Amino acid sequence: MLPQPVKVVKIEKENQSVVTLTLSCRMPEAVPGQFLMVWLPAQQEEKPYSLADNDPVKITVGARGPFSTALCSLKKGDFVWIRGPYGRGFELKGKKILLVGGGYGFAPLRFLAKEARKKKISAIAVCGARTKSLLLKAASCKTIYTTDDGSYGIPGNVLAGMAFLFKKHKFDLVYSCGPEKMMQAVAKEAEKRKIASQLLLERYMKCGIGVCGHCCCGELLVCVDGPMFWYSQLKSNPEFGKIWRDKSGKKVSI
Repeated sequence: MLPQPVKVVKIEKENQSVVTLTLSCRMPEAVPGQFLMVWLPAQQEEKPYSLADNDPVKITVGARGPFSTALCSLKKGDFVWIRGPYGRGFELKGKKILLVGGGYGFAPLRFLAKEARKKKISAIAVCGARTKSLLLKAASCKTIYTTDDGSYGIPGNVLAGMAFLFKKHKFDLVYSCGPEKMMQAVAKEAEKRKIASQLLLERYMKCGIGVCGHCCCGELLVCVDGPMFWYSQLKSNPEFGKIWRDKSGKKVSI
């Protein structure tokens, strides 16, 4: 699929470094956890972004490097080029689920919360960040906040929020997106309670369709085998929570 131009129709500032862009297209077939490859003509690369919604399409972007900073600087009426959706998304199961997100990894979980409501699945979310100014807006379900510095919500990381909720609720499944070590800790915490978890991995992707192999995690290709993986698929993976590859393909410790 060739990149298609779409217009930015709305820009929402989430926090000091993150914006959500609403685009002039709809993808009713897309599911939470899938991603788009996004391109700007002035940039020399495409980057993958998880869908923050599908109708209309939204992506949530944190300004980190030149490409993401350029995306965050777009104005209403500007164009971006996209292709997708790609990858394996979340699978909604159970009657009551827990969503655990860190940083802007919380964005695809808000999409998941929306779909859970449509299917009458009860959901509670935990959104964590280092400090209050880095939190994202709440999901369309009960949302618990945690901050590492205690500036808002429950003091501590997302595990503190999980512990708080586990005292009061029983969940059928845990879904998580955010920093990889955080997701690994979330999955281990869920496993202690015999709860399965689905995790949304992030890797540097160049093609998004399983050709270049740059997004490998052990023997898995994140773009086509994932980006959603059950924790049972990852717990024995030698690279999960330990290694990823930078832009050049060099292995880097997480």
